[in-house]
This record gives sequence, C-alpha cells and structure tokens, in this order.
Amino acid sequence: MFLYAHRGVSAHAPENTLAAFRLALADGADGVELDVHLSADGVPVVIHDATLERTTDGKGAVADCAAQELSRLDAGSWFSADFAGEPVPTLREVLALLSGRLRVNVEIKGAAAALAALDVLKEFPGTDVVFSSFDQSVLRELRLVDARVPLAVLSDEAGWHRLIPLALELRASAVHRRADLVSRPLLAAARAAGLPVFAWTVDAPDQARSLQRAGITGLFANDPVALRTACALGPVYSS
Repeated sequence: MFLYAHRGVSAHAPENTLAAFRLALADGADGVELDVHLSADGVPVVIHDATLERTTDGKGAVADCAAQELSRLDAGSWFSADFAGEPVPTLREVLALLSGRLRVNVEIKGAAAALAALDVLKEFPGTDVVFSSFDQSVLRELRLVDARVPLAVLSDEAGWHRLIPLALELRASAVHRRADLVSRPLLAAARAAGLPVFAWTVDAPDQARSLQRAGITGLFANDPVALRTACALGPVYSS
C-alpha cells in the first residue's frame, strides 16, 4: 500500500510547507502530495488555495503577489505558534528537499502553472514525480509538451466510466479518485487497463482497510504513518 502525505504530514504541521514535507521524510511516508499556483512573476509556489487568507497572514490572490512577497508571509502561525514564520515555499525549494527521496505528486491548481512547473522539474531530473489536475486541458497540455512525464487523472465526478478512457488517451500512469467515490467496478476496470488507483483523502482506519480489501493501490492521508500503523497496511506498492 503506497501512502502519500497529503500536503505533507498536514495532521502535524502546516499544510504545503517545508516543515510538513520534512515530517514526511522523517516519518517514512512513501510520497508527498502538494499543490502549485503561479506567482505574479511566474514562479510556481506551493499553496493550495488561490487566495492567501486561510493559510497565511496575507490577503488577496496568490497570482497578484511576486514570489519574494509570498516568501515573506507567515504560513505557519494559523496552525500553531510552533510554526510561526514558516514561509510559502517555491516548487524549486520543495523539489530540492524531496528529489530522489520521495515520490512527489504535483497537483496543478491553475493552468498557468503547468508549464512553469514542468520547467522547474527539468532542474531535478532524478525526481520520482507525477503531475495531477482536475483540469483535463492542463493534463492535455502537459502531455503535448512532454510525452513521458507521468500524469494522473484527478477526479471527484459522480460517474467513473469516462475516467479509464481519458486516462488511456492521456497515457496517464494513475487515476486519483475521491475516496468515497471509489467502487469495485472502477477498480476492476482500472486493473484491466493496467491503471493504478489512489484514493484521497483517507484518515479513518476502517475506510483504509475497506479500500485495501477492494484492491486500491494507494492512499492520500494527512498522517500516513499513523494510518499504516493503525491498519497494518503492509508494504509499499511497487509499479
């Protein structure tokens, strides 16, 4: 069972910060998931929301701020005083930390960030990476520009039947499905097509065990090590 640390170990550190990603390394997660937006000056930065208010002491849109401005914001105090001053990292900073050590799932939150993120990845050729997005146009653009970059179709649509044909069309390496929408027919169809399925976001041991019995490849969790321990989820999946 492959376990991604969702936005880093976000149960114990502020999401999408270097602190959360360092915990993923220290705790033995198999990979990390992170979110990327583009700054006003074209730098891919790691933050989930398009706006700053929820996870920083800033205000307004991420896209209206230069990367240097974003780096001066406090992205940790909202979570705990222990993380006061934790900055909004750039994708380059995160890959410098994680490349060659963990798989990195880069979720592209805005179309403008896709090619910029791909350019940054070229600086870290040893990275085990997969790009995911809800936006099919983003995935199509990435595939057009790079025939080999691993892609994952990210989905929370009610129906699943279009997922497998889309993933095959994009030559995707995986399907990432909202956990409550994962079904045995989907898993069977994906297995027949040779597509791993990962479910997000799972923190309840009972749900993790049920998905494992159904044949899921891996999970996204806010505390992956605790989930593995609680569920005795077995070894890391190897593709």
